[in-house]
Amino acid sequence: MNIIKDIFKNRKLVLYLSKNDFKTKYAGSYLGIIWAFVQPLITILLYWFVFQVGLRSQNVGEIPFVLWLMAGLIPWFYFSESVINGTNCFLEYSYLVKKVVFDIKVLPIVKVISSLYVHAFFIALLVVVYTVSGRFPGLIAIQLLYYTLCMIMLSLSLVYFTSAVAIFFKDATQLINIFMQIGVWMTPIMWNIAIIKGNLLYVFKANPMYYVVEGYRDTMINGIWFFEKPSLTVYFWVFVLVMLIFSKYVFTRLKPHFSDSL
Repeated sequence: MNIIKDIFKNRKLVLYLSKNDFKTKYAGSYLGIIWAFVQPLITILLYWFVFQVGLRSQNVGEIPFVLWLMAGLIPWFYFSESVINGTNCFLEYSYLVKKVVFDIKVLPIVKVISSLYVHAFFIALLVVVYTVSGRFPGLIAIQLLYYTLCMIMLSLSLVYFTSAVAIFFKDATQLINIFMQIGVWMTPIMWNIAIIKGNLLYVFKANPMYYVVEGYRDTMINGIWFFEKPSLTVYFWVFVLVMLIFSKYVFTRLKPHFSDSL
């Protein structure tokens, strides 16, 4: 299961299905796809109000708390949505799974790509907000594309496993939702990891989303390129590779039984 090869080979189909998936998700509602942007915006405002207005959180160094918060929340929004939606892809598109001629390997890719439309908007919003506040980082902002690629590969490495298991274990979706609720606090998004000392620091850094969240902040705030953190970069890609191999094994073993269980 070569993901890059599958994306390139089925690029037209993936693009068509991802666009259709994004549009139909909010079909029938008055505001339509606007809801895809409203909920994350409200979440950002809510966390800002709770932490900075309510709990009096201080600026992180010289960076206003809300800017620091946005740089961490925006990648998490994408990761959370892509994994949750991707986990349900075979259940949602069961009519395609039952078609012998359809290559079902593309369905997890469709869900992960579909989530990119909203993420692209929020990356643009992040750049605009930093620019308006006089903190545009310059050319290094292009590095956000690299960290977005990191999230795409991480999401796919997880989704091929969770989506295959979800067919046989329907509670998998609820477990993923709980995992995401815990994960947002286990990743230094609303709090500064600088407060953690000793060996416990390595536990938090073992979370692959730590690499991405810190990468967004390194890009927008610290001016640090990803290759300046070689150990974390190597760890992240080794984690993704191992997870892809494991997910491929599970997916391949369970795939022959998909149709019978749907």
